[in-house]
Amino acid sequence: MQSPLPVRAGVNATRLRLPEEGPWDTAMDYMMHRWGHIDPQGIEDRFDAGEIVGEGGVPLDRTTPLQDHTFIWYYRSLPPETRIPVEITILHQDEHLLVVDKPHFLPTTPGGTYIQESALVRLRNQLELPDLIPMHRLDRMTAGVLLFSTNPGTRGRYQVLFEKRQVQKEYECVSAAGPAEGYPAVDFPVVVRNRMTKSRSYLLAEVIDGEPNAETRIERLETFDGGAASGAAGTSAAELGSPRRLARYRLEPHTGKTHQLRVHMASLGLGIINDAFYPDLLDKAPDDYARPLQLLARGIRFVDPMSGKPVEYRSGLDLSEAHPAQR
Repeated sequence: MQSPLPVRAGVNATRLRLPEEGPWDTAMDYMMHRWGHIDPQGIEDRFDAGEIVGEGGVPLDRTTPLQDHTFIWYYRSLPPETRIPVEITILHQDEHLLVVDKPHFLPTTPGGTYIQESALVRLRNQLELPDLIPMHRLDRMTAGVLLFSTNPGTRGRYQVLFEKRQVQKEYECVSAAGPAEGYPAVDFPVVVRNRMTKSRSYLLAEVIDGEPNAETRIERLETFDGGAASGAAGTSAAELGSPRRLARYRLEPHTGKTHQLRVHMASLGLGIINDAFYPDLLDKAPDDYARPLQLLARGIRFVDPMSGKPVEYRSGLDLSEAHPAQR
């Protein structure tokens, strides 16, 4: 449903569905029930100022009956955010698409404590493109190629490509050269297939029994001396200070489940370097910008629906652990 309020400071207005019935006479009564314990005066002030609107942009006031509107829109009061010390690089821009290199640590879209500090909001403000929408997503801790639609009129033609799996994605990661103790040897290239599920109430994706819904082809590209193991995520006490043999891998997902690549690498005993989730969930700690997750969306290719020609966009970023001599 189209918001009657424009994007403001790069952020969409929030939409709220009002209940059809209940112990509330007015829309304001319901909002007080939901958020009055946080800022009751602020809610009253917004209604008085006409800053909360219904369908068609009609302003609501304190007396607007609950049943008058199914949906209402308003702008959230956003807390100040500390800037994440990373930058976005633009790889391509035309009248239909924006392609960027998203850095590690920056989320694709607003959520939780990251609103202004998301790739979408930064780019909307930087490029003055309020209609900008991501065509797909990368995890906050994953870097690399990310596509945005700049034109609502042609957006659907690109969305169909993703829905029909006509977009080929290529990732790279750095992990140990061989599986951890207790895991069998791997004959590369290998295809990992399993059934994955991810609950919104739980941080981790899980592998469960059932028909596979996640598939990744994994190829080992090179092995190299990674230097002495440090206190990075996934490093055991016994490994600290020990020489490491690392490898760079190419990952080609056929599906796009949440955390799919991280789960599939961990299932082989090859957890990605600096992964704080898989194979073991570590205690939450502040971001360590010197130790990004060693996972990169290296490239994306498809037949552009506007030109009819095949296109490919490649990341200009590198994984720091793939070049230990440069650290």
